[in-house]
Order: sequence, then C-alpha cells, then structure tokens
Amino acid sequence: MERISWNEYFMAQSQLLALRSTCTRLTVGATIVRDKRIIAGGYNGSIAGGDHCIDEGCYVIENHCVRTIHAEMNALLQCAKFGVPADGADIYVTHFPCLQCCKAIIQAGIKTVYYAEDYKNHPYAIELFEKAGVQTVQVDCREVILKEKC
Repeated sequence: MERISWNEYFMAQSQLLALRSTCTRLTVGATIVRDKRIIAGGYNGSIAGGDHCIDEGCYVIENHCVRTIHAEMNALLQCAKFGVPADGADIYVTHFPCLQCCKAIIQAGIKTVYYAEDYKNHPYAIELFEKAGVQTVQVDCREVILKEKC
C-alpha cells in the first residue's frame, strides 16, 4: 500500500469535515494547516444553535443561502475564537473559495489555498489571490480514506 501525500491527507480531512455540513445545496469542508499540523477546521452550516438547512430548508436570497456560514469562514473564525493565528498558514478546501471567503483568506494571511474542485471560480477572486500573492493549487486527489474522489 502506498502512503498518501500530505496534500491528500489534509484534503481527506476537509472531505471528512464536509460530512458534518448541514447545507443541502453543497457540502464543503476546510482545514487550516501550519507546518504540517492542523490548526483549525470548518464546514458549511448554520450558526451554533441556529436552525439548520437540513431541518428547516435553505433561506435563499438572490440565489444564496443566507443561513449558511461557509467552511472557510468557519475555520478562520475557529482560529479567532481560540486565539490561533492563521497568518502564514495554508488552507485545504473541498471547493474553490467564493469571493467573500477569498477576501477573508487574504486578510487572515493565508499563503496557499489548496482546493479539490472548481466551483463557480469568480474571476475577481482569482485576481485578488494573484495580487495578494496567495497561491491557489488544485489538488488532484485519488481515492483516499472516504472511498470517494476529492
């Protein structure tokens, strides 16, 4: 059996986190890593203690569910809540970050965004990442732990 790479390992962690998602439209997971150590993780879902889309349905305004906090934002907020700096870290996300998460990732000082799947990649998000010097790397995952492709 071949040992999985670090990228596959951290992306598999994001895939596991996505299984906790309470969104019915798309399940997303994010893992923040520094020096090959996980410092935070998040998945898309409602605020703690709030109504969940899987129970109440999505609350959609202008084609966006406003009930849901994105996985990347939840991971960054976990860093803030527990006083763990994200500056200089990497983030592994199951899907390419939206424009709002892109801006938060840049402001938090994340240096590399690893993502498994393209998802409505906004041209301005791509431009902002480039201008800020944040690398974006699509991870070509093989079947790992979950028996699903990343």
